[in-house]
Amino acid sequence: MTERSFRVNRQIKIPEVRLIDQHGTQIGLIRIEEARRMAEESGLDLVEVSPTAVPPVCRILDYGRFRYEQRKKDRQGHKTHSSQLKELRVRPMIDKHDLEYRLKKGREFLEEGHKVQVVCVFKGRQLDHPEHGMRVMDEVANTLSDVGKVEAAPKLLGRRMTMLLAHR
Repeated sequence: MTERSFRVNRQIKIPEVRLIDQHGTQIGLIRIEEARRMAEESGLDLVEVSPTAVPPVCRILDYGRFRYEQRKKDRQGHKTHSSQLKELRVRPMIDKHDLEYRLKKGREFLEEGHKVQVVCVFKGRQLDHPEHGMRVMDEVANTLSDVGKVEAAPKLLGRRMTMLLAHR
């Protein structure tokens, strides 16, 4: 994570800046000395938030709190991009307890915002009865319907039946 650096108080050398006060009100173009004096009087810092603008934009705010919130926002940004595809493997003749455990894990994945691919693997002559796999898929979809929705209906491809669930 790369932390952006901001110029603060005396580090700002530009003669004139666009100022926003501590309440979010735009003051307008103002000389840097006047902006520093206003920040000092309010007991806060003058921070250059947009150095590439012409003229640069400065805000009067508590720099420590501002940096904390920036770091928090950066961490939140990483969380939203970490959505992954998780897989739940089931069998057509799965035991009730085993299915409950997998449903519990599937619920956790969906609540975290991940997509869940449910895969039912057929072995041997189980493939002669795809309705057993379909029954398991329906049970998974119905049980997790409060936190997830079926994005791709169950499809049989070779010896695998797959279904995709997404967070509501």
